[in-house]
Amino acid sequence: MRFNHRVRIRVAGLVALASTVVLGLANMPLKAQATTGETPSANSNTTPAWQIAAGGPMSFEVASIRPAGPGARFRTNVNLNMEDEPIPIGGRFSATASLGGYIALAYKFLPTGPQSDAVFGHLPKWATTDLFTIEAKAPMANPSKDQMRLMMQSLLAERFKLAVHFETHDVPVMALVLVEPGKLGFRLRPHSQGPPCDAKIPPVDHNSPKIPDVWRSICGDLQLIEWTNNTVILGSRNTTMEMLADYVPALVQLDRPIVDQTGLNGKYDYEVNFAPQWRMPKEQSTDTQLDFTGPTFFEALKDQLGFKLKPTRAPVQTLVIDHVEQPSPN
Repeated sequence: MRFNHRVRIRVAGLVALASTVVLGLANMPLKAQATTGETPSANSNTTPAWQIAAGGPMSFEVASIRPAGPGARFRTNVNLNMEDEPIPIGGRFSATASLGGYIALAYKFLPTGPQSDAVFGHLPKWATTDLFTIEAKAPMANPSKDQMRLMMQSLLAERFKLAVHFETHDVPVMALVLVEPGKLGFRLRPHSQGPPCDAKIPPVDHNSPKIPDVWRSICGDLQLIEWTNNTVILGSRNTTMEMLADYVPALVQLDRPIVDQTGLNGKYDYEVNFAPQWRMPKEQSTDTQLDFTGPTFFEALKDQLGFKLKPTRAPVQTLVIDHVEQPSPN
């Protein structure tokens, strides 16, 4: 099966960017957002709902941290993103990344460029350039990813003396809304109307021109696959519209954060086919052999899922880093 991990690559690239500059695919109850000129609301320091649902503070059973050294490269066995995919059996965590990448995992957010500057721009240089290798084991065999996030929070607080708080600001945003209230696009359906997460999903037939109704074998995340005419299919199963809203900045260039105002609660399955912006030739004469006849992401969002983006203002929760130090020895 030929998977195009462009979404994952773009996410990894953003996280790896934290390894070199700041940080760098949204079931995201917390969002990093620039705080320039905005007044925090009264609910600063509110604990994100996912942390409460995950069970509160917890720690790894064992953990080690060491500088990765010259020539080290980003790697991880657990995606440092907002997705809720299963953790490797045994509850082991192994990664080489920057502090920014680990913070993104621990606090479940994906900042865009301006948001990265707001969250990480004031940190010491080593925090955004140096890589650290973390090897750890959860106290249970099959933790959820949110539980592992809580363990990472404890580890960062203990070893990096990381201290953070949350602020909420009313800022300009793009709202993800339904084009017609109550009407879903033909490729969007409640998860309860599709196959359950333990169902066996047949592999994608890339020789067939028909776009598959279901192709994601794993629930809880989003992924792209290559398709015909230089298009891709973004698919997800058993995820929220909030997560979709948070992933849009990984697909298109926008200067505002995106918030979910669809009014659609619960979990959904969907597939959306479009010609990705990053594949479009910069000039019409660049390559006349390539066929870019697919819809743009925004066209597909409207016609296939029944959504559009609307400029507005909304409260956005902000992660603020108060203190950090070089990690203590093992």
